Amino acid sequence: MSTSYARVLESDQAFRLASIEQMLTPVLLIYLDTVDSNIGATITLAGNDPNRLRPHIKTAKLHRVIRRCVELGIHQCKCATTLEFEVACAAGMRDVLVAYPMIGANARRIQELSAGHQGTTLSVLVDHRQQIPQWNASAGIFLDVNPGMDRTGISTEKVDEALELVHAIADSGHTFRGLHYYDGHLGSLGFEERRLVATRGYEQLVQMAAAIEGAGTKVGEVITSGSSVCMFACTYAPLARAQFVHRVSPGAALYCDLNIMQQIPEEYGYRPAAVVATRVVSHPRADLLTCDAGLKAVAGFAGLPNCAVLGRPDLAPQRMSEEHLTLQAPAGSALPELGSILYLVPRHAGLTVNNFDEALVVTSDGMIAVEPVSARGHEPPTAHNPRICDSLDTRLPESLETPQDQKKVSTRSTT
Repeated sequence: MSTSYARVLESDQAFRLASIEQMLTPVLLIYLDTVDSNIGATITLAGNDPNRLRPHIKTAKLHRVIRRCVELGIHQCKCATTLEFEVACAAGMRDVLVAYPMIGANARRIQELSAGHQGTTLSVLVDHRQQIPQWNASAGIFLDVNPGMDRTGISTEKVDEALELVHAIADSGHTFRGLHYYDGHLGSLGFEERRLVATRGYEQLVQMAAAIEGAGTKVGEVITSGSSVCMFACTYAPLARAQFVHRVSPGAALYCDLNIMQQIPEEYGYRPAAVVATRVVSHPRADLLTCDAGLKAVAGFAGLPNCAVLGRPDLAPQRMSEEHLTLQAPAGSALPELGSILYLVPRHAGLTVNNFDEALVVTSDGMIAVEPVSARGHEPPTAHNPRICDSLDTRLPESLETPQDQKKVSTRSTT
């Protein structure tokens, strides 16, 4: 982490809420003006052209935050779930790519939701011929390219296989929209090594696009790069001067978590916008304190440290459990008093935001609103067909029913 980012963590003054003492903790705080600033920094990174951005909303998750992207000129995005798709459309996105290989009922649900949002263009990913027929002709199709993450997609080295699938897409009557290439796995590399590896991948990607064009199929758009590498893609000349539209898809940068502070130099202008407020609940030892922001509040996906304490960066996360986070203080330093409020910057904002049903959205003029985290989690399994349960016996076995359940059954049987 740069020295400048370290200075950001030195004070919690800009994050304090006067009314926080009256609130239940842990609580998710979203600082809307900082979100706007981070969106602006991302637009600047993209050459001041919001049309070069297709952010992934898996981190943003709040309707209001996605709407702010739209209001600031970003009209296309990526998502990964049916619920994220619905929220993106409702927030006003005009062009949404479902950047996940939807199969079966999930694909049918996406098309059902799309039918209710005629003003939004739907696109999907495929990396196999069998995925094509499940989509109706109104869905545009991107070829998913494997950047070496080995999660989904066709390798850039398998150009012949890519050409076969592109031709199958065209023959099916669908619109082939372009290539999708997510190289977010490079975030663990140092800055210069990351640049070298990323640009090497972009070179192969541009060659694949040229091969597709040479075989007679237009490549309309190429999507690359999460937050950790998007600055390299935006300045890679072969992508910028290509005939296709090139877009990058940062997501975590909108909230600027600890990962972003490690991956993106401070001069790009990002600041923490998603913070968890927590209470000190115990002093188990002279050098330890415990607060109420356990794994149900601050995600532990990346291990320890899973967060940093604003104003007390010397407090080091030591242990996590569902409801507890234990922090260790340096020898001889004072512990925050019981009941004190601490403000935590998470290492992984997307998973942390997903832990909460609601967030407090805060503006610099002191306005506070409780907003649902509208794209968290997933839709119910029967969302696509609520009547599916009509044919099932949904009664619990009598041994598992609560007294209240049994009373309801008794009441139904006498009416």
